[in-house]
Amino acid sequence: MHAKDILIDGFGRIREEVHAAVEGLGPDELAARPSSDANSIAWLVWHLTRVQDDHVADAFGLDQVWLSQDWEKRFGLDLPRKDTGYGHTSAKVAKVRVDSPDLLTGYYDAVHAQTLSALRTLAAKDLERVVDERWDPPVTLGVRLVSVLSDDLQHVGQAAYVRGLL
Repeated sequence: MHAKDILIDGFGRIREEVHAAVEGLGPDELAARPSSDANSIAWLVWHLTRVQDDHVADAFGLDQVWLSQDWEKRFGLDLPRKDTGYGHTSAKVAKVRVDSPDLLTGYYDAVHAQTLSALRTLAAKDLERVVDERWDPPVTLGVRLVSVLSDDLQHVGQAAYVRGLL
């Protein structure tokens, strides 16, 4: 099995869990928060999708699906256009409300399709390419992709936990 096949499998698992976390929930359930400073299911899924969209697009020199496919307009959030949710206060978390789980899964599926398309082009040597020199050591494509996988899996697990509390 090649590294890209493992990455494709990993991102496929995130997609399955995103759908399971939101399926059948209404707007109030998606916005429910276990406490006033906790994240909602809607915020968690929106954030993990925004991070994947932002980081994969940057690493592969692609346009973010959020902007290029008008997801930013469809969500209609009162947030900056390129916001990914990093550092959000409780008040900003509360701004991420959706009317339907279909909006969340639609956006995730569009990002997932772009991610898979990019991953299918990979050769093993591509994973060694430096994509971010702001860190010491500089971040390679392989490290960035595993970082996104890890972050997404943690957040979708949190969303599943919040769903279980409902």
